[in-house]
Order: sequence, then C-alpha cells, then structure tokens
Amino acid sequence: MTDQNHPGAADADRHGALGDAEYAEFMELATGEGFEADEIASELAAAGSGPLPVLAVVGRPNVGKSTLVNRIIGRREAVVEDKPGVTRDRVSYEAEWAGRRFKVVDTGGWEQDVLGIHASVAAQAEFAIDAADAVVMVVDTKVGATDTDDAVVKLLRRSGKPVVLCANKVDGPSQEAEAAYLWNLGIGEPYPVSAIHGRGTGDLLDAVLRVMPEAPPQTFGTALGGPRRVALIGRPNVGKSSLLNKVAGEERVVVDELAGTTRDPVDELIELGGQTWRFVDTAGIRRRVQDGVDYYASLRTAAALEKAEVAVVLVDVTEPISVQDTRIITMAVEAGRALVIAYNKWDQLDDERRFYLEREIEQDLVQVQWAPRVNVSARTGRHMEKLVPAIETALAGWESRVPTGKLNAFLGELVASNPHPVRGGKQPRILFGTQAGTRPPRFVLFASGFLEAGYRRFIERRLREEFGFEGTPVHISVRVREKRGRKK
Repeated sequence: MTDQNHPGAADADRHGALGDAEYAEFMELATGEGFEADEIASELAAAGSGPLPVLAVVGRPNVGKSTLVNRIIGRREAVVEDKPGVTRDRVSYEAEWAGRRFKVVDTGGWEQDVLGIHASVAAQAEFAIDAADAVVMVVDTKVGATDTDDAVVKLLRRSGKPVVLCANKVDGPSQEAEAAYLWNLGIGEPYPVSAIHGRGTGDLLDAVLRVMPEAPPQTFGTALGGPRRVALIGRPNVGKSSLLNKVAGEERVVVDELAGTTRDPVDELIELGGQTWRFVDTAGIRRRVQDGVDYYASLRTAAALEKAEVAVVLVDVTEPISVQDTRIITMAVEAGRALVIAYNKWDQLDDERRFYLEREIEQDLVQVQWAPRVNVSARTGRHMEKLVPAIETALAGWESRVPTGKLNAFLGELVASNPHPVRGGKQPRILFGTQAGTRPPRFVLFASGFLEAGYRRFIERRLREEFGFEGTPVHISVRVREKRGRKK
C-alpha cells in the first residue's frame, strides 16, 4: 500500500493498485506496444476504482421512474408496468454518462399495500435514500405536486442527501411552464424531462454528475475502518436468522417457520474467532414478489449486499438446489463480493440426499468452485467454528494482488504453451497485462486482437491455479491494440 504522506500518494491512488514506479514502467511498456497513453490511463482508472456511486430514482407510482431508469441505462431492463407481483430479478443497473460510471436503483414496480399509498411510497423512498449517494425525485408534471410527493420531500430533507428534481412528462416547450410550478416543492430547480422520448435527460444527468461523488480509488473495507461486513443472503426460510443467532450466542433476530419473517436487514456486531464482525441478516430473496412489502425486502437485500465485503450464501441442503439459489449466488458474484457458500441443515441430511446434493453442486455450482464451502447446522451449531476461517480465506483472496512483473512472466508462459486458437487466419496474442485493482481482483489485459470468451475463462482458471484467489470473483477486461500506423 502507498504511504499517504508520500508525495506520490495521490498519483498512486489514481493508478489504482499500481505504485508510482510500477505505473511508470507499465506505461512505458504499453506505449511501446502502440497503445495510446490516455486510453490506458482511463482503462486502469475504471478497473481500479472502488464501489460505484449509487443514484436512487424515487417517486410515487406511475410518474415514469422505470421509464427514466431505462433511458439512463440506455436499454429496456427496468420493468415499466407498475403493479404488484411483477417479477424483479434485478433492482440496480450500471450506467455511464459523460465518461463516469455509476449505479442506478429503480424503486418502482408496485402500487399500494394495506397500509396505504403514502406509507408504501415512504418505505421505498426511505430505503432508496439510505442506500444512495444522490437521489433523483421524479414528479409527474401533468398532475403536479401531490401530498404523496410532499411526504417524499420531507424524507429527502431529513436525509441530507443531494437531490435532483425531475419534472417528467414534459413533451414539448409549451409544458415547461407547468414544470416551473414544481419549484414550490422546495428542493431546487425542476429539470423538464420526457423520459419516454429522451427530451431533457442529458441536462438532468449533467445535474446529477455535479452532485454525485466520484467512484473512490480502492477505499473499501478495512480502509474505511471498523469491523468487516458480512451479508447473510439466501432464499426465505433457509436459516439466515438462526445462523445469526447461533454465532451471536443469543436470540437477537426473530426466527419463525413462516418464510419471510425478516423484512429489514439487522446489523449485529458479533465477536467470533477472536475478532468483531458486522453481520447483516437480510430478508430472503423471493423468486416472485407478491406484494409491496416483499419487494421492499428484496431491495433492502440488494442494498445490504452492496454495502458488504463478503457474502455468506446459505443453501438449504434438505431441498434440491434451485434456480433461485444459483441466482442469489450470481447476484453476489456480480456485485463483486467475496463469497462463502454455507450448506445449512447438514444435521438433517441422510446418505441418499447427500449423494444427490454432491451431484447438484457439481452440475449447478460449477462456476463458483472457487468459493469456500462450509457444511453447517444453524440449529445445532455444527461446524460453526469453520465459518470464520472460510470468511477470512475469501477476504484474503478478495484483497490479493499480483505484481505486474510476476503477472507478465506468467502470461508469457501461458501464451507460449497455450496460444489462442487461430480465427479467420489470425491468432490474437496477449501482449502484457496488469492487475489494476483489488476487492475483487481486476485485471486488464492488452492484446493484439479480440480474445474469445472461452479463452478468457481459461485465463481465469489458470490465474486461480497459479495465484489462488480463493473465495473471490476475478474480473478480466481486454483492451485490443489499434492497427499500427493508424492516425486518429
């Protein structure tokens, strides 16, 4: 790590995981191979940044939140239909504007529950504000500000988070005067937008970037100080609350046979294995969201995962591994968190079920063979002592770093012994690479041509064999060299 008192500390931060000398040596190598220095610097900066800042889009139902989210991310992914029971596999999306990357959280998708529309919208907004670095509040200009809008504004004011006001459904200049009335909400300038047509969204996003923080350069986890954060995630009734109570040594969380008892994450500081950990017990992720409260719970689960450093995914071994189990594991991997898989209710396993379970693991979880496995029983406490070593192993892999010289020696041997297949009469070749970031390990490879997905998976597999990386996703991006002599 770079000494923050060293004069080059700021530069080293900008270079991600690379120090001054290593960065200068690498840039000399890269430019000598025909790559543009500014492109390399931006590639390393993107790969070496910490967690992306989060933008929450809030507002009452049917004001166009999901349409705006689709417009921001540039594709139709957020569900536009606002009614209960709509399946939501994702609630956050990665976006980019003016060269800056960030995450967008869509809080739309359901109407009202038995508590009434004001309470339900307030619950969504409260979650979104808590998880976000900045907020876009969407108001329907044609309807104007309502009592529900006023209730959300009060939450925004209490939060102290920066807010940009989107006056949606302004389809032409004649309606901009109506948008001006939204100054009365008291949260700043209303930006007239037509989310469905894209009108005005550029000005809105420019305003968002002015108030949103930059992605931090690797300042996550221990760099922030305090206990390491562990998110317990899994399907409803898989035993998350029971596990938390067992490691805590007391009943801290309500446990009930009825699935879905836990609605909100419960942060608990727990002494375990000689150190303090911050455990987050999250509401179970349901495959099909049936009402507003469950949708709210799934949003909170996603937020807890975003804030965690390591995810412990609980799998109920008494039932076949489901699509939902694999989706939850994928959710943790895509979030870039260290990963431990805890197979719960092991005390209830008979020989026949164990036989089938091992084959399910081989077939359905082959993509995460690198994740430490712990066979536990939250009810009896079986093998609880193995949980902390597994978490520590995953975090060590998550934070591990390969020096550039050592990496390139490895890549040279790899390319010599296992070259990329010839495609179209050409054979792309890895020229060199570097590890641009950690938490999780992120590699940037510079190549003479496009590397196929299968070859990238081969590289990842060999990286793991050579350097470990147990318990962590490994991200590999490839920058292809432009043809020599090409003028820009």
